[in-house]
Amino acid sequence: MIFRSAANPFLISFKAEFRFDFVLLTIVLALIMVGFVILSSASISVSESTANNSFFYLQRQIVAAAIGISGGFICLLIPMKFWLKISPLILGVGFLLLMIVLVPGIGHEVNGSVRWINLGIFNLQVSEPARLCFIIYLAGYLVRRNKSLREEFTGFLRPMIVLSLACALLLSEPDFGATVVLLSTTMVMMFVAGARIRDFLLFIITSMMVLTVVAIASPYRMQRITGFLDPWSDPFNTGFQLTQSLIAIGRGEWFGVGLGDSVQKLFYLPEAHTDFVFAVYAEETGLLGSVLLILLYLALLWRVFRLAMKAANLGRLFESYTVIGIGTWLGIQTFFNIGVNMGLLPTKGLTLPLISYGGSSLIITIICIALLFRIHHELTINKKSTINQRHSKLDNMS
Repeated sequence: MIFRSAANPFLISFKAEFRFDFVLLTIVLALIMVGFVILSSASISVSESTANNSFFYLQRQIVAAAIGISGGFICLLIPMKFWLKISPLILGVGFLLLMIVLVPGIGHEVNGSVRWINLGIFNLQVSEPARLCFIIYLAGYLVRRNKSLREEFTGFLRPMIVLSLACALLLSEPDFGATVVLLSTTMVMMFVAGARIRDFLLFIITSMMVLTVVAIASPYRMQRITGFLDPWSDPFNTGFQLTQSLIAIGRGEWFGVGLGDSVQKLFYLPEAHTDFVFAVYAEETGLLGSVLLILLYLALLWRVFRLAMKAANLGRLFESYTVIGIGTWLGIQTFFNIGVNMGLLPTKGLTLPLISYGGSSLIITIICIALLFRIHHELTINKKSTINQRHSKLDNMS
């Protein structure tokens, strides 16, 4: 049972047991623990050289997890109808973050990209909270304008204009990977909501043309694409990162070289603790460990989309669309990261959710998981309330 304040119905407190999805909780905790273990190994060399502390990046990741859990706990206290009510305002927050990072003196540049704002404790990668803001806004829009979306081109066009502006700001950083993830997530959410196929086709063709022009116009992106197609043709320049990743995965063979015994993490593989942490994991745990990790992610996605179906069946469309957005985001980003590490996709600068080093990514991912727990709780309460009402009616009839 949940008790609400009469002064503010949106503030709640736990007077009874909160309904967690313990299967989802177990999967998430397992992924976070795997992340801590492999990060302690993958980051040891760069930690020593950066801060003369073998566990520097692990300690920062633990702090980020604590911040994420604190933020997630706050989200657990807020009903989903409140997020629906303020979803347009949340979109404004997302755009504000994407614009502020481009202001000279505020945005923090790393490797030629201005994607971060220095908050002292950690650097906030603005694309992470901005994507969550857009998902919440879009879920609200799909509920409010569903009839228009299904029947009119203008209903499809409005969120596409907002999306285009967000993507333009992301590409200005530049953050091509976040742009692709946001585009893909939006497409899935709108498809599930019932957008017309012909509108989709027009948007897909236009998006592909724009992204192709953007890729061709940027020399470093073209180098990434050509390097991905044949990394061994230039293994010491454009193909260096990918060839080192493939070497790491190949060294793992069936059962890995053992935890902590990776060679590629010793400054051979760039970004071994961030974008290419999966390669180090595969080197140390082998094919067996890699398959088990992928199965964990598949279990996570199964649980998430199961929750989305449950919400849809109970008529909670805002919750369903929000869950679909979060699940699609996590699934696409996981697929892209592992695909890049295995040489199946060009490098995009995307982290492996819950495992790669990255404070912003971990914090926002944990907050997303907390939203899933909140939705599961509300659906469970709603379902039990419906069952009790039915039993009460039957008792009255008898």
